[in-house]
Amino acid sequence: MREDDLDAVHAVEIRAYEFPWTVGIFRDCLRADYPAWLLQQGGEIVGYFLMSIAAGEAHVLNICIDPARQGRGHGRHLLRAMMHVARGRGAERVFLEVRPSNAGAIALYHSEGFNEIGRRPRYYPARDGREDALVMAIELLPPEQ
Repeated sequence: MREDDLDAVHAVEIRAYEFPWTVGIFRDCLRADYPAWLLQQGGEIVGYFLMSIAAGEAHVLNICIDPARQGRGHGRHLLRAMMHVARGRGAERVFLEVRPSNAGAIALYHSEGFNEIGRRPRYYPARDGREDALVMAIELLPPEQ
C-alpha cells in the first residue's frame, strides 16, 4: 500500500465498515512504516491489511475485504500473507481484536489457528454505544530455513 492508494483503500473501508478509519489514520500508518499490503485483482483493490510489529509481536491493525468480494477465500489468502510477513519480520505471535458480532471473521481466525485470549470492554464504536472486542492470538513457528 502506498499513499497514492489511500483514496481507493478508503472507498473499500467505507463500504466495509459502519465506523470506518479515516484517510488520515491510513496515512499515519504508512508514515510509521507499518507493513501495509493490498490484495488486487484486475487492477482493483479486493482487500488490504495493516499491522505493527515490535518486540517479537505483530498486531493486526486492520484487515479488510471489499464486501462485494467476500466469501471467495480472499480473507484467508490475505490473512495467510499477513502471517507470512509477520513471521519473516521476526514476530513470534500475532494479536488482533474483532467484534463479537463479526461471526465470519471469528470463524476465519479460529480456522487459521487463532484462539480467544481475552476481551476488551467497550472497545469499538457501535450504533447503540460501544461494542466489546474479542482479543485473539496465535503463536507463530519460526520461518523455515
